[in-house]
Amino acid sequence: MELAPGVRCAATDRHGGVSPSPYGRNLGGATADDYQNVLRNRDLTARQFGLAPDRVVWMRQVHSATVQRVSAPWGNQAPELDGVWTTEPGLALASLGADCAAVLLADPVARIVGAAHSGRVGTLTGVAPNLVAAMAEAGAEPARMTALIGPAACGHCYEVPAAMREEAAAVLPEVWSTTRQGTPALDLRAGITAQLTRAGVATVRQDERCTIEDHDLFSHRREQATGRFAAYVWLEPQS
Repeated sequence: MELAPGVRCAATDRHGGVSPSPYGRNLGGATADDYQNVLRNRDLTARQFGLAPDRVVWMRQVHSATVQRVSAPWGNQAPELDGVWTTEPGLALASLGADCAAVLLADPVARIVGAAHSGRVGTLTGVAPNLVAAMAEAGAEPARMTALIGPAACGHCYEVPAAMREEAAAVLPEVWSTTRQGTPALDLRAGITAQLTRAGVATVRQDERCTIEDHDLFSHRREQATGRFAAYVWLEPQS
């Protein structure tokens, strides 16, 4: 799908891969799935999206707020970070998840795109606004940016201890939520949306699918032993 003029994005689900159950189209290396299956799934998925498999950037996600510019994939030596951005056409940026939210960003005028992995810790420490700031330093303007927040555990399902909700809301009030059963919860998408809006991002869209409720998606909270889906963003080459 088009995220902005000249910018494409896509998200996978658990279906269509080569890995045995329960992994399917698992794209994450930090699982019990055979890594050769992961590589085959990544290759297959890139080709289905019209991407060169050797032009996809994968992060070593560690629930940080660290972001970095990239101009080529790291191969097997990816640094520990949770946000990347680029000006390179055809270089796809991928964010893995199985309850955490992917945040995709694009300034179609400056021709800069970014991707972040924003779980509870990354959200509270500000990985998404850090990515906006880094892209802005390179010439992007938040007022021109479009953001897409990918599938994640929703605020009605992401149950946490009461003390954790109190601590999180003290940092980012918008994450305060309650499950349908009336127990404490966090709403990551609401928190990320608030962060992006305060950072000046003009348009913030959300994929409303909840990973815990939607069995077409991987969910660590629901299944424990599970795979990872991915959200991708890339600049189309200019003619």
